[in-house]
Amino acid sequence: MANFSKSNVPQFSVEVYQNEYLPEGGREVNGIITVTSTGGGTTGGVPLTGATPSRPPAGAADAAVVIMVDCSGSMDYPPTKMRNARDATAAAIDTLRDGTSFAVVSGTHVAKDVYPGNGRLAVADAQTKAQAKEALRRLGAGGGTAIGTWLRLADRLLGAADVEIRHGILLTDGRNEHEAPEDLRAALDACAGRFTCDARGVGTDWEVKEVTGIASALLGTADIVADPSGLAADFTQMMENVMGKEVADVALRLWTPVGVEIKFVKQVAPTVADLTGRRTEAGPRAGDYPTGSWGNESRDYHVCVQVPEAGIGQEMLAARVSLILPDPAGGTPQTLSQGLVRAVWTDDMVASTSINPQVAHYTGQAELAQVIQQGLDARKSGDFDGATAKLGRAVQLASASGNEDTAKLLSKVVDVVDAATGTVRLKAKVAEADEMTLETRSTKTVRVKK
Repeated sequence: MANFSKSNVPQFSVEVYQNEYLPEGGREVNGIITVTSTGGGTTGGVPLTGATPSRPPAGAADAAVVIMVDCSGSMDYPPTKMRNARDATAAAIDTLRDGTSFAVVSGTHVAKDVYPGNGRLAVADAQTKAQAKEALRRLGAGGGTAIGTWLRLADRLLGAADVEIRHGILLTDGRNEHEAPEDLRAALDACAGRFTCDARGVGTDWEVKEVTGIASALLGTADIVADPSGLAADFTQMMENVMGKEVADVALRLWTPVGVEIKFVKQVAPTVADLTGRRTEAGPRAGDYPTGSWGNESRDYHVCVQVPEAGIGQEMLAARVSLILPDPAGGTPQTLSQGLVRAVWTDDMVASTSINPQVAHYTGQAELAQVIQQGLDARKSGDFDGATAKLGRAVQLASASGNEDTAKLLSKVVDVVDAATGTVRLKAKVAEADEMTLETRSTKTVRVKK
């Protein structure tokens, strides 16, 4: 484990958990990389032991935030929904640290910057917060939904800010019906790497894969707020997390020796997110995987590589994992921390066949996310046997790993006969909000008990 820091950057540490021993002919090497950042103000990922969310220190990074509020016609059904969205946005504005640049965008089939307007950002203080909340009172519902236009406007506004942290918060209550799916995809591709974005679906008339897809592409969080009255608390928490971010655009850099092939790179805590396809080349045999912005938090990543065959007693460096902070001026990036993944060939059967507990745990958590998705898709398509098998396996995995939150969500969709064997029956009637909550939160993981 190594640490590097500058005074204005949180301290990062990297720990590698793995069983480095391979049998003769063994080629697959797995490592869990725990990255911890200390020195931020609030917890943006998994809270550090004993860390209490607080107002960030005065030295926290400059930030710009754009809040995108769905103002399509469906926000009037029921009328309380629009009111709750206005209240939630007001609560988020109250949580802004003074000096933060911000704007509010109303989203329909077109996007409009309703505060401060004219393609600008306001700087948060008592006066601008009051003006922004006044502008919110004039928001009404009407029109369609074209989320790509909201994101592109947010990108233009955030791109004009000379700040370290650029973040969006997006609220929608419906499906993206007024633009083609490829238009939304193109907007996400254009915005990726330029700002991070948390996405929330309110009510039950929106598309889970759309909202989670937005958050995933823009390295943010996704969640459901089934009851609109819960929006203000959720928006406040989201904004507190944004205000605690201190460093943006951190990349996980993987360097591998000749002959080593990368099978996958995944974030596995606090949520499962496959980063394999997001690699950008970073010099000979090195590639960068984006991790977004960091505050006071810890995250886990699973790296799996295939090494060339070697004889008993030989050992090699299978991969070097570094945390890289790019230089905004285009100079040499800063290495924040690094760790090593090793391979050692042995004829000791006990050593080479034992699975590292961290690797085993997160392999199970990744499978849990996958079988929930497959089970819900099977249920929707009428394949009830397939759904029962997959959701039964999900119950078994959630129970074995101690993922109580996911186990609770599963119990609203299936009747659990025996959790240990994964024996379940599909419930005849399931509330739409319960099914959507399980799907939206299926990627949330629990950490391995150390």
